[in-house]
Amino acid sequence: MPTEEHASTLWRVSSFDELHERSMQGSDRPTILSSTLMAELASLERRSEESDALEVLAACVRLQEPALVYLRFAELVWPMTVFPAQMIYHSPRPLTEAPERSLGRVTAMSVEPPNVRPPGHPMSDRVAADEQYYSLAPALWRLALHGPRGKLLQEIGGTAAYRVLRNPRVDDLPLPGALTPAADRLRREAASLKQIAEWPGMSAERGARLLNALYLGSNLMVSRSAAAARPEPKRGLFAWLGR
Repeated sequence: MPTEEHASTLWRVSSFDELHERSMQGSDRPTILSSTLMAELASLERRSEESDALEVLAACVRLQEPALVYLRFAELVWPMTVFPAQMIYHSPRPLTEAPERSLGRVTAMSVEPPNVRPPGHPMSDRVAADEQYYSLAPALWRLALHGPRGKLLQEIGGTAAYRVLRNPRVDDLPLPGALTPAADRLRREAASLKQIAEWPGMSAERGARLLNALYLGSNLMVSRSAAAARPEPKRGLFAWLGR
């Protein structure tokens, strides 16, 4: 879980309701989310994935909709206001400081309209200090690789082939272990998740995490009609036995 230093700037789950209500008092921020984002969140709820942090953030990025997402790390609440159009987020602490072991259990508690505006906004009354804004790409990348979701995001799942658009190293994003040769190979050829899972050092879960990370970084081409397109591997008893 996040360290004690983090705890001084984040909220305890036990105090969340009281602190959240206090933060809402006197706020002039929007009171509702956009209809398109609300529809996406309703779809996640129907699939029982409303607490899936990666899917929630992916919906914001896909729709280019700013939102305040409350993430839960064990007993701490981490408020994260995302601005996908600017690819930045506002938070008391950068999400990249969260230990990897805590990312595996992170969940989305709530999604609300943003309570701050991005830097450079013409209405500067709710623009926070510069040092409280961080690059969104590294946070999404880290959550995709180490978070609880080990399967493809709904948007890129199904029958498909995938291709990397540019070298992830250009974006200074880490590719541990077998992910480096896998990403390099996807720059040269399109492949399905089933094929990727069979590459040296890879598996269906590792492949899904890599593809999710690339997608959230706008670095993935998804083709439904390419010759290499195949249904994603089935997840179940036999899949787990074969890992």
